[in-house]
Amino acid sequence: MGKSELSTTIPFPENVPGVIADAKNPDGSRTVTRVNLAEAVYQQVGLSRKESAALVEQVLDEITERLIAGESVRLSSFGSFSVRHKGQRVGRNPKTGVEVPIKERRVLVFKSSNLLKARINGVPGKPDSE
Repeated sequence: MGKSELSTTIPFPENVPGVIADAKNPDGSRTVTRVNLAEAVYQQVGLSRKESAALVEQVLDEITERLIAGESVRLSSFGSFSVRHKGQRVGRNPKTGVEVPIKERRVLVFKSSNLLKARINGVPGKPDSE
């Protein structure tokens, strides 16, 4: 699949029965699930439901594998995922004040693109170099 094929915008199908209704949080907000993504691919691209689900899984697996390997993942006009190393440090239990060692670990970091930030805030934007 070429780079231009991946940059196609796929709108999320708001009006597909049962796709969103089962993905509401207790506060009424919506959560996009793997099933929702597969349904969007099915509706917009025309693959079968099984192929759509497999495609979504394959993309998510590839992103996961790259992050596990320590590579950054950049999705144009969306944002970048990267893994950062945090060293061991001493933390404090806020309730008791007792110092507790916090082990070193790797953490996932997401940095949204300027275009995504603009779209979220309702500001028309154009793709820029990130």
